[in-house]
Amino acid sequence: MAEVEAQTAAETDMKHYHGSGSVTMDVERSRFPYCVVWTPIPVLTSRLKVIFSGMSLLTPPQPHMTTTHSVSRVPLPPSSAGITPLLTCSPKWFFPIIGHMGICTSTGVIRDFAGPYFVSEDNMAFGKPAKYWKLDPAQVYASGPNAWDTAVHDASEEYKHRMHNLCCDNCHSHVALALNLMHYNNSTNWNMVTLCFFCLLYGKYVSIGAFVKTWLPFVLLLGIILTVSLVFNLR
Repeated sequence: MAEVEAQTAAETDMKHYHGSGSVTMDVERSRFPYCVVWTPIPVLTSRLKVIFSGMSLLTPPQPHMTTTHSVSRVPLPPSSAGITPLLTCSPKWFFPIIGHMGICTSTGVIRDFAGPYFVSEDNMAFGKPAKYWKLDPAQVYASGPNAWDTAVHDASEEYKHRMHNLCCDNCHSHVALALNLMHYNNSTNWNMVTLCFFCLLYGKYVSIGAFVKTWLPFVLLLGIILTVSLVFNLR
């Protein structure tokens, strides 16, 4: 009996795309064609602890390691087995613009650098996108057929061999590499700083709830700080 190879989400959506003749955004299915997507980092999550605090404990993938679509299922060495979630203030409490970023294929499938040596597909780390930045495929200046998807694929393959570094080589860097490979807007100078700025400037929230999810913790924290300051100053 001939073996049937399992299709990826991108391949399945590409067939649907060719059959329907158009690509549309679908927030419920997390499909954002030709978009950069962003989501805030949760306040309490074991993933945050594994990626940010325990990432130095991880080792490059071995032949026996199985790649999955969830960063929480990436095999960990025995020394990190005792990592548990910690209740801490998330960076978004102080800097709401800090979050997790991914880039989508022409059919809207999300690819994001979710952890050391791992690029997720169709399962964005830290939850569904809260914001999207719609890009123009006509601004892709790289040569070759299907240049957008080729750049997203090549950047993802490259980051499957990289260690996650919170400050220097992270999810934003993965997206920047994809944009540089496709020469988006005829530029190869995309980086994490420019992406943060443009996403903040041109990004749109998927819903009112996503906006509240992003800014409410910061507003609450700011309110507490101002209240405490006023109480002490009025004494």
